[in-house]
Amino acid sequence: MRDFADIWSYLAQSPLIWLTATLVAYLIGDAIATRAGRAPLANPVLIAVILLAALLWLSDTSYTQYFEGAQFVHFLLGPATVALAIPLWTQRAALRRALVPILAALLAGSLTAVIVALAIGHAMGLEAGLLATLAPKSTTAPVALGISQSLGGSPTLTAVLVILTGIIGAIVVTPLMNALRIRDWRARGFAVGVAAHGIGTARAFQVNPQAGAFAGIGMALNALLTAFLAPWALGLFQ
Repeated sequence: MRDFADIWSYLAQSPLIWLTATLVAYLIGDAIATRAGRAPLANPVLIAVILLAALLWLSDTSYTQYFEGAQFVHFLLGPATVALAIPLWTQRAALRRALVPILAALLAGSLTAVIVALAIGHAMGLEAGLLATLAPKSTTAPVALGISQSLGGSPTLTAVLVILTGIIGAIVVTPLMNALRIRDWRARGFAVGVAAHGIGTARAFQVNPQAGAFAGIGMALNALLTAFLAPWALGLFQ
């Protein structure tokens, strides 16, 4: 055990250990999800989060130390968000045909995500800083962090809320859509993209390519709209 502790102390000094741990945790989560037939509860991001949290707790590693090594993954969120232009372009014909319903669904989904979160937080007596942290929770992480910071919230806590929102959305979307008997893959994908950003979009791609494309469209458009809606909605509750 002493030899293991010495080896771990040596490895922990290298920032790459946490980048490697993040990638390995996700690969394990993805392998478990594959074995489970991509069941909603076997979400690879959820499994990876649990594995990493356990590792950080057992190794007594602070989040700051972990982030120093894993921040390259955070950097890739920006290019991944820009890459959402690809599904927008490939589905441009379908977008033109359904432009009015898409805009209506986008406005309803974005308003609901922001207003309901702020209303619940306000009813529970949260202070202004926490409300600002909560407002962009349904937006993709790079945009949500920027909105939270500009409104005076905590970007770190916003990141946690964004991940939780995405995981919950990815888990419930398939059984919920089946229960509601929604068969249109465009509607299913767009809904989860607006409500559960990147993690929900990844789940949509696993279920159906068209659903994934429309989830990416929903996520991109919701990020743009929330940047305008969040400050306005926050002002209503302050």
